[in-house]
Amino acid sequence: MLAIIELGGRQYKVRKDDKFYTELTGKAVGEEFEIPKVLLVRTEKEVQVGTPYLPVKVRAKVLAEVKGPKIRGFRYRAKTNYHRRWGHRQRYHYLQITSIAV
Repeated sequence: MLAIIELGGRQYKVRKDDKFYTELTGKAVGEEFEIPKVLLVRTEKEVQVGTPYLPVKVRAKVLAEVKGPKIRGFRYRAKTNYHRRWGHRQRYHYLQITSIAV
């Protein structure tokens, strides 16, 4: 069984026991929650497409909160003695799909 979900403004193609990174969801590590925005579900027999969403229950568990790669930036303007250095490191949730119930 396959589902396409929308989470954090992005769409993910997931199956049961898939693990993936997404933006922070506001849940604690170890917490299980339901993803309400399911766009498509494909089973062995049929494909269901939502308009825009389906009443399907996709449950996910937060495995960890991790940090992405360090991004460094530098801005420089010639002949004006202007330079600025900045950095950023995005935080993500590592999720596992526990069930897809049609």
